[in-house]
Amino acid sequence: MIYFKFCTFISVLLIFWANGVYSDKTCAARQIEGQSVVCVCNTTYCDEITRARPDGDGAYIAYTSSKEGSRFKKIFGELESYENDDIFKTVLTLDPNKKYQFIEGFGGAVTDSTALNWKNLSDPQLMQYLIDSYFSSTGLEYNVVRLPIGGTDFSTHAYAYNDEPEDDVNLTHFNLTSEDYDLKLPMLKAIFEASSTSVHVLATTWSPPVWMKSNHAFSGKSHLLPEYYSTYALYHLKFIEMYTALGVPIWGITTTNEPVNGDLGVTKINCLGWSAEDMGQWIANDLGPLIRNSTFKDIKILSVDDQRPLVLYFFNLMVQEHPECLKYIDGVAVHFYIDTITPPAVFNTITKNYPDKFIMATEGCKGSLFFEKKVQLGAWDRAVAYFTDILEDLNYNLVGWIDWNMCLNDKGGPTYVGNYVDSPIIVFPENGEFVKQPTFYAMGHFSKFIPRGSLRIDVEQSKPLLSKSVDNVALVTPDDTTVVVLYNSESSERKVKIRLNDQQATLTLEADSITTIEINA
Repeated sequence: MIYFKFCTFISVLLIFWANGVYSDKTCAARQIEGQSVVCVCNTTYCDEITRARPDGDGAYIAYTSSKEGSRFKKIFGELESYENDDIFKTVLTLDPNKKYQFIEGFGGAVTDSTALNWKNLSDPQLMQYLIDSYFSSTGLEYNVVRLPIGGTDFSTHAYAYNDEPEDDVNLTHFNLTSEDYDLKLPMLKAIFEASSTSVHVLATTWSPPVWMKSNHAFSGKSHLLPEYYSTYALYHLKFIEMYTALGVPIWGITTTNEPVNGDLGVTKINCLGWSAEDMGQWIANDLGPLIRNSTFKDIKILSVDDQRPLVLYFFNLMVQEHPECLKYIDGVAVHFYIDTITPPAVFNTITKNYPDKFIMATEGCKGSLFFEKKVQLGAWDRAVAYFTDILEDLNYNLVGWIDWNMCLNDKGGPTYVGNYVDSPIIVFPENGEFVKQPTFYAMGHFSKFIPRGSLRIDVEQSKPLLSKSVDNVALVTPDDTTVVVLYNSESSERKVKIRLNDQQATLTLEADSITTIEINA
């Protein structure tokens, strides 16, 4: 009898294990005074999360992270039939027949600083934990990486490729640097090995060699000298050729990071200024034809790559002055930092007038504004800033969202210009550990459960009078499941009904929480 009970117990454990209950490794939580928790990873332990397909038609799994400290807490359930509307509950009614944009993916940037902090962890196991935390099937399953072409403010010094000799119009001395060979390439190859899906690399130049620029400097007010328009296009093609030859194919490029920085000249960040008219001319006459007539003709070209308020100025004026640039542009890149001052409806103009062009958020982080604390461990409000922006962007047809540095040190660097910011992972090499911030889990509620190829679907929300709306987005995945992401901004629990076809799931959302539910229906 004892043997039978023991075998039964083991069988039950195995069933739970197969369904993902005990296969996860929970957060090793460290409470931060006045904030939420961070999850600690060291050489012997790092939390993991599996995305298990809900078992059976009508089954669902909900994952919750909260200010109180939940991190991907799983709840299993079954859809139920419904008859009447419930005027006392918030109800989200999904319509899978109304489909919108194709999702490209989610990810972060491999800057010099990111790769340097990763290598500074030293211990191979700890370094692997960091890579797996972002890219493996037990991590966030990122599938996009933003890669600088040369240096950025998150480098230890200013540099570009082919810095010397000057006036080398044909870039006969173009070569990569130690930052590529010792830092970025090793990290990218570790990423590719850890990922079970294709990782798309989006490459961006901050500043070309100073001899191509009007101010002969890496930062400050500048523009590209007209005699180097074709050379700057070649600069991108040479980079693509070299990285591809080294085993890192490039999926897309953008047309220079934050061109307004160089136009205004008010920042120490590496930059190159563009007017909308000049950028349109360069794309139409130089970059576009060179790329489309090369071996890499299918690479995506994303224009603008600047803040939301500037998108229409750059894109509309560029197209107005040089409409031929449209045949080379695949999409528009936008940054996160001042999203709150401009409504997302600006995206509708592009989506409506240019339905064949996609929009993608390509950079964002917290701690960048002058009044913000740089690194703030355990800051739940920063997670809220991430997931409310991502929810908003997805509902306005953006196809993905890329975070900035994937890991930084406890000061928010290194950065040679002192431009310290926060990051979803902060490394403490001296302690043999790194910690995962709330923003890490905010990213994961999208990246892990919304694979490339998912399609956003329509959601109608009804709610009781005087109650807040629940921010949400819903999608159908290539796995034939339905994913809904919900944000409860209230400081108390809240019940929400999710209706799909003739069935519904009733969820109790934790206070100050984000929940992702995946439904097999």
